[in-house]
Amino acid sequence: MSDGARPVRLAPGASAPPDPLGGGPLPGTVPDALRAAAAWPDALRPGAGSTAALWEHLATLAAHDLGVARAVEPHLDARAILDQSGTPDPLAGAATWGVYAAEGPGPALTATPAGDDGWVLDGTKPWCSLAGQLDAALVTARVTGDEDRRVLVAVDLRAPEVQPVDAPWSARGLAEIPSTPVRFDGARATLVAEGSWYLDRPGFWWGALGVAACWYGGAVGIARRVHAQAAARPDDRLLAMHLGALDERLSAARAALADAAARVDASGAATRAGLDPEPEEDREAGRLLAKRVRATVARTCEDALRIAGHALGPGPLTQEPEHAKRVADLEVYVRQQHAERDDASLGALLAAGPAPW
Repeated sequence: MSDGARPVRLAPGASAPPDPLGGGPLPGTVPDALRAAAAWPDALRPGAGSTAALWEHLATLAAHDLGVARAVEPHLDARAILDQSGTPDPLAGAATWGVYAAEGPGPALTATPAGDDGWVLDGTKPWCSLAGQLDAALVTARVTGDEDRRVLVAVDLRAPEVQPVDAPWSARGLAEIPSTPVRFDGARATLVAEGSWYLDRPGFWWGALGVAACWYGGAVGIARRVHAQAAARPDDRLLAMHLGALDERLSAARAALADAAARVDASGAATRAGLDPEPEEDREAGRLLAKRVRATVARTCEDALRIAGHALGPGPLTQEPEHAKRVADLEVYVRQQHAERDDASLGALLAAGPAPW
């Protein structure tokens, strides 16, 4: 098995969990990845007892190709959201899903009640990844006439009232994951949840940690290229130094993700047993956990990109398409972490309570 297809483990030495991809080759394209993910077992949901296995599969895909991991992660997040909401199949026949919850400048997407659980969407939603390739999406919108009220709805992306906007996508990294706006003109949608449920549920932060697992896998893929170089040149002490520095960072990120997976499963088990803490306490714990772990993993990725560049020089970046793509993909993907802004957000949460250390 090549380095790019080797499983990524959060607990080295542990037995491998069942492979949802059936032990076959890892998908090499976004369509192949989405077809595979549509058949993944329901047990692979965060908080359901197999969170570490879920994140290991995401990290393994990311070490192989960050583009396919980036396609699969929101699909799995959408399925988890639907499970948590109690509406596992709001649109019959929808096999692949996205989650579109970003808001940008300008008029917001609006939702108007249309009887029963039906709603009608009008306006433009920004940052809609793969809208032209997915069957359906979970979309957040403001209720018409009430700026402070939100709904989460399921919408059929194949409907004629849903049209991706023809906008430039200049990214060199994750080039196969265009995240351009989508225009909704009277598009019918099905209610999934009202109010702040989408943000308040513990699963919001569990999904954010799944993204960090993908980042981690991308860093592992880059580190494996440095390991190959160091193994081929055992007398190069500078290469050995770079490899050691990568191991330090990756070990810290792996430990943070493994600990987070255990905490997520414990929270999920408590919720199912009716022993979960007060909602605000639960939200606070999940928010702090996700912000800490995402920051740790993001910094590991930034360090991995820098260290690998120093260790390998320009050769692999200019002569090895797989490595060059992985570097470009990770540079784009990890920017979902908002750097100093997220550090400031974490610090503000901590300053509001007793010192946690």
